[in-house]
Amino acid sequence: MTGGAGFIGSAVVRSLIDESEANVVNVDKLTYAASLLSLPQTHPRHRLETTDICDGPELRRIFSQQQPSAVIHLAAESHVDRSIDGPGEFVKTNLVGTYTLLQEALQYWQQLSTDQKRNFRFLHISTDEVFGSLPEQGLFSEVSAYAPNSPYSATKAGSDHLVRAWKETYGLPTIVTNCSNNYGPYQFPEKLIPMMILRGLENRSLPVYGDGMNIRDWLYVEDHARALIQVLTQGAIGETYNVGSRNELTNKDVVGMVCDLLDKLSPSQSGPRRALIQFVTDRPGHDRRYAIDPSKIERELNWRPRESFESGLAATVQWYLQNRLWWEAILKRGYNPDRAGIGQPPTTSAATR
Repeated sequence: MTGGAGFIGSAVVRSLIDESEANVVNVDKLTYAASLLSLPQTHPRHRLETTDICDGPELRRIFSQQQPSAVIHLAAESHVDRSIDGPGEFVKTNLVGTYTLLQEALQYWQQLSTDQKRNFRFLHISTDEVFGSLPEQGLFSEVSAYAPNSPYSATKAGSDHLVRAWKETYGLPTIVTNCSNNYGPYQFPEKLIPMMILRGLENRSLPVYGDGMNIRDWLYVEDHARALIQVLTQGAIGETYNVGSRNELTNKDVVGMVCDLLDKLSPSQSGPRRALIQFVTDRPGHDRRYAIDPSKIERELNWRPRESFESGLAATVQWYLQNRLWWEAILKRGYNPDRAGIGQPPTTSAATR
């Protein structure tokens, strides 16, 4: 798999190691958002290959040596704000990297035996952001038109199209998933929920873009990991599956719920943390609403989330309270929490997705 040291990728690795007998070869460049502390330590069925997916010869070596029966492609630059200020890395990793991986996977697949070819799968993980912004009503389905509005979502949309093209043109057995906003343990602190948790613990301001009424559909990362493994093992070649938990909430409500949980689990002498919420200048091209229709994966693969948003958020806040060493290591290595995504040098901290 690619990107297995990232947030979603590490959840998939942990799930594969804990709940199956699979051997996992983890191809990861180990960028700023990766953490080896998110992965099983010295597990005999997990091997890390520190490799850039744009490096074709290295990917060729890994395919040749490891002989995988499937590829789970999660490696991507993923933070919208960073894509606004520096789109080049997103084009390189999300588009050129996916193209390079597809080419090497195709070359590897073509030399497999007939039975091995039949069983091979290339699972590409994407986002609901490729569909753009929804009005007040309606849901994204697998046939929704693509209308990306940020450099991040545009590069993910392009990578989705590449994957589909390699299936239609060359016969590579691919499957695509598009997920809603993920949250949970081990998420890098530039994203909305972990940033609000860590800032709330320090009684710092909690900046929210615009009026805070942008709506996102939230998916607990461990539920997502289970869905991906289910799609990989049971999904149909050439199909797309939307993965979501039917948890539409405004950013303002999410931040308020984080505040209430922090007040309950780690009370502050300064009073309720909702008083720390501040509304700041909105992000350019900020999509107003996302919402996934997961009916297809529910109906065809019998997948259901185990966590409600309330239970998942409580588990997430509790995890950050109990795992200070994990996020303190990120802060100590120089992570800059200042705001990005305004097209100029960052000045004010803020987060959302």
